[in-house]
Amino acid sequence: MKTGRSLKEVMAELDRQSRAKRDYIGPAEAFHLRDDGRTFEINHAVSGQQEVFDTSQLFHRQVASALGIPAKYYDMMSAQKPELLAENVNAWFADKTGSYMIRSMDYGSGPVARALLSERYRRIDNMDIATAVLPLFAGQEQYEVVSCEVTENRLYLKIVNHRLEMAVAPGDYVQAGVVISNSEVGLGSVSVQPLVYRLVCTNGMIVNDMGERKNHVGRTAKALEDSFHIYSDETIEAEDKAFLLKLRDVTAAAIEESRFAQVVGRLKEAADVPITGKVPEVVELTGRSYGLNQDEQDSILQYLISGGDLSQYGLSNAITRASQEVESYDRATALEGIGWQVATMTGQQWKELNG
Repeated sequence: MKTGRSLKEVMAELDRQSRAKRDYIGPAEAFHLRDDGRTFEINHAVSGQQEVFDTSQLFHRQVASALGIPAKYYDMMSAQKPELLAENVNAWFADKTGSYMIRSMDYGSGPVARALLSERYRRIDNMDIATAVLPLFAGQEQYEVVSCEVTENRLYLKIVNHRLEMAVAPGDYVQAGVVISNSEVGLGSVSVQPLVYRLVCTNGMIVNDMGERKNHVGRTAKALEDSFHIYSDETIEAEDKAFLLKLRDVTAAAIEESRFAQVVGRLKEAADVPITGKVPEVVELTGRSYGLNQDEQDSILQYLISGGDLSQYGLSNAITRASQEVESYDRATALEGIGWQVATMTGQQWKELNG
């Protein structure tokens, strides 16, 4: 499992971000992209107030999506004719009648618009998630945060119960865990999923079809009078408190012994299903099915052969082992989920890969 930063470092970063972020609601016609194709403004028609931001790549992708501009054309204008991009963006925003939320962050050199979202986007922030779930495990020796990270797009907390352990095969023990993730910028719901931690190689496998998710959709946020900066009213704050309490319950349930036994049972089934086709071809077909690039496929093939377990379970473990070598923590986590998907493929799906 890719380890990321220490919990102390992650919490320090979340604290820094909590103080550096600001959110704004504004009507689309108040939005303006400057001719450099990078600087974004919100202009208040009544007060003359103006907010100016640098912009992230994700922000531009969300602008393109909101305005219906094809991504390839948007990127070409950005690279070759930024003034044309600004003209297109501003013209389409001027025709919109609704409002949008801009989530910004000051990274030290000034505010950056990091996401363009619906005005109904429900802000469930990373610090809120961390402070809600981590006390469940504090002071209990059997629990360990084995990996955590806050990336540009997501927060991850991966926690293992070292006392809840079962064998998939003789000498191959796994422990129960849970992964909690969240995106503040519209790239995913709040997610709580069971986690399998394999002791022989410290692989992590995310059980992504047995978890629970909560989308960032709620009541329309309100702007402060004559300003774009937004706030939560008492009703929204009460809903958020209720959600965080439920999140604690869901997190505790994800690591229960009965659910873990069910997960291990499915892995045992996969361990009894052999690879009968040509191993390189099986890996290549798996790569096509799950969007694995060539470097990832090469690494998976290496670990599958060196591991010596030519089974459906062995292939899934090769995928999770290869995830440790991927530079991106987001991508490594995605591979941990793909490992579970491969381990639990139906008979027909496996037949298509295995010849």
